[in-house]
Amino acid sequence: MNFAFTEQQGELARNARRFLQKHSATEAVRRAMETERGYDPALWQDIAELGWPAVIIDEAYDGIGLGYVELVALMEEMGRALVCAPFFSSVCLAANALLLAGDEAQKRCWLPGIAAGTTTGTLAVAGDIAATRSAEGYSLSGSVTGVIDGHSADVIVVSDGVELYVVPGDAPGVQRDVLPTMDQTRRRARLVFDAVAVAEDHKLAAGSGALPRILDRACIALAAEQVGGAERCLDMAVDYAKTRTQFGRPIGSFQAIKHKCADMLVQVESARSAAYWAGWCAATDDAELALAAPLAKATCSAAYFHCAAEAIQIHGGVGFTWECDAQLFFKRARASEQLFGAPAAHRDALATRLGW
Repeated sequence: MNFAFTEQQGELARNARRFLQKHSATEAVRRAMETERGYDPALWQDIAELGWPAVIIDEAYDGIGLGYVELVALMEEMGRALVCAPFFSSVCLAANALLLAGDEAQKRCWLPGIAAGTTTGTLAVAGDIAATRSAEGYSLSGSVTGVIDGHSADVIVVSDGVELYVVPGDAPGVQRDVLPTMDQTRRRARLVFDAVAVAEDHKLAAGSGALPRILDRACIALAAEQVGGAERCLDMAVDYAKTRTQFGRPIGSFQAIKHKCADMLVQVESARSAAYWAGWCAATDDAELALAAPLAKATCSAAYFHCAAEAIQIHGGVGFTWECDAQLFFKRARASEQLFGAPAAHRDALATRLGW
């Protein structure tokens, strides 16, 4: 096990940081989150041309066949830049679901589009969906709330608790409503299915039995994103502490501020270790993946929220204002903390998997 990136992986991360510093600065993020889609299609096209959506997709399905360590490297940089794009929903949710639950024909049908960035996707779980047999195959009815990028996804992988189905986003009977959320940088939607017809070959082969593994990998990707966000909060806090003066000296010279920044650094590095270990487990399909995923999600969620809150404290009154970027990271940190379960739920899951 190696907790450091290889030279190739490190170069991928460095190139991603340079690209996102240029194309996903906070001014661009603010513009994108106010659009109808919630992201800039031009930026998404550029990301697709870089090959990022293809990173975990096998070459047989027009991907580049790298792996989860490379995905972790990209997600960390996206978290630093607070990227507004359907990357997480399409790659970490939909593509993962197809890779783990789809048969060969289903993978060949949908994965090339996701790899090319021409198809966006998402995953709809934890709803009250009911599936019944129909002449065409199946009929889905019910609703799911809080689906990431559900308002714009081209394909939606839907769970009824027993099986997984692939539904076109514009299928007859699908109603999609954008939800008002605290984190405006990542859109969520409520999906209502009214007797939506699903063909037989749109039911994924492995069914919802694969859902725990899908969600574990989604949590690892999200944990890596949280590491990047937490480090960005630390950087913002340190930069502000160097320039903001009080009583004739930079506030960073005061011991209380030094302690806060030091504690944030410890949180970031601890979270990074957990996320990198989990990414390695996912890349190698190691048996400890079932432990690494909830550990990473719980650790990184707590670290990100801690760093975001401390960054606002160090900024003082201005940290709560709309003009200050710290509040954008605070909102993403809080929303990500609850996504797929709060830290306490993942600690409980970890204890259960350990047999405690």
